[in-house]
Amino acid sequence: MRYSAFKLLTEGLRGHTGWKPVWRDPAPQAKYDYIIVGGGGHGLATAHYLSKVYKKSRIAVLEKGWIGGGNVGRNTTIIRSNYLLDGNEPLYEFSLKLWEGLEQDLNYNAMVSQRGILNLCHSDAQRDAYRRRGNAMRLNGADAELLDQGQVREIAPFLDFENARFPIKGGLLQRRGGTVRHDAVAWGYARSADNHGVDIIQNCEVTGFKIETGAIKGVKTSRGYIGAKKVGVAVAGSSSRVMAMAGLRLPIESHVLQAFVSEGLKPVIPGVITFGAGHFYISQSDKGGLVFGGDIDGYNSYAQRGNLPVVEDVLEGGMALMPMIGRARLLRMWGGLMDMSMDGSPFIDKTPIEGLYFNGGWCYGGFKATPASGYVFAHLLATDTPHKTATALRLDRFRTGAMIDEKGAGAQPNLH
Repeated sequence: MRYSAFKLLTEGLRGHTGWKPVWRDPAPQAKYDYIIVGGGGHGLATAHYLSKVYKKSRIAVLEKGWIGGGNVGRNTTIIRSNYLLDGNEPLYEFSLKLWEGLEQDLNYNAMVSQRGILNLCHSDAQRDAYRRRGNAMRLNGADAELLDQGQVREIAPFLDFENARFPIKGGLLQRRGGTVRHDAVAWGYARSADNHGVDIIQNCEVTGFKIETGAIKGVKTSRGYIGAKKVGVAVAGSSSRVMAMAGLRLPIESHVLQAFVSEGLKPVIPGVITFGAGHFYISQSDKGGLVFGGDIDGYNSYAQRGNLPVVEDVLEGGMALMPMIGRARLLRMWGGLMDMSMDGSPFIDKTPIEGLYFNGGWCYGGFKATPASGYVFAHLLATDTPHKTATALRLDRFRTGAMIDEKGAGAQPNLH
């Protein structure tokens, strides 16, 4: 079924009786050419591009729970490409370009809203760092504007500009950044992948791998053994645990990252705003809720929930930035599992096991990278060569000394 304004009108007149399930619920086959472990945003995007762009068939996506129940439905919905280093920026800019055409590609309303993202600076040194980052962004084809205090006031006059500890001196603006409806991303990719023949198998947890003479033969699951020629793993915070089943140890730690939403308020936040003197970022949903977050919890965990010390820390950052939100009530909070790499940058690479591929280590940046991550992982699976935007995202970069340390955002013990 192809969605259109005419179809919406027709179904409205018919009492919405003609809608069909968005994707099938197939039983797993005995063998596939490609198996994607993980039915989150990255796994579903991989299946979509592998089938649609690279024309591959006999593909299955295995999800241990339900579609949309993992990190793809547990984030703060921000998209951007305001990175500094050459190992990261081309990939995120590629992703932002894919976001801009995603709804037409999927024939699905993902609510892509390019309302802009503003990173505030609070010192002369931070302004210089933002100037450097903005120039790096422009060199990679992204948009960037360095704003002074007056220009920031025009965009967000409600900020506490005269804070004695954290005076706002300006900011770095990327107008093409913004937000996307996270659930719709999962549903849109699932629907499109299914339309191209991909089997999306929910409630199918991978419990092991079958490996013979150094090559992958298939996966063991809670629904039985499934053979495969190639297996791609994209399971976010469960990366270390899943890859350990194949005898591989990753330079990754799993941490909880909390997110929050307030009660619905009248429109006040024009786009996405980040606090440069602490880890706090905020936007406003279409329902009026303030959506915000901050640092990861400082301990390793596989629980999708947070703790009160981080709640207090995040809210302190919000109050320092915009005291006006102090009377808003916190409506709910949740947690997602971050696969924190040791340098804060992801991996998209072959493993030492023939036919087994890995996509993970996305730290805080997984959602915004969803389209590009899926595209370049599909490229790797289809061609056995890295995509041009992901050549630096290798598993062996710590051994070779080629780290991509964007801003010390990894899980090093001295930082968390």
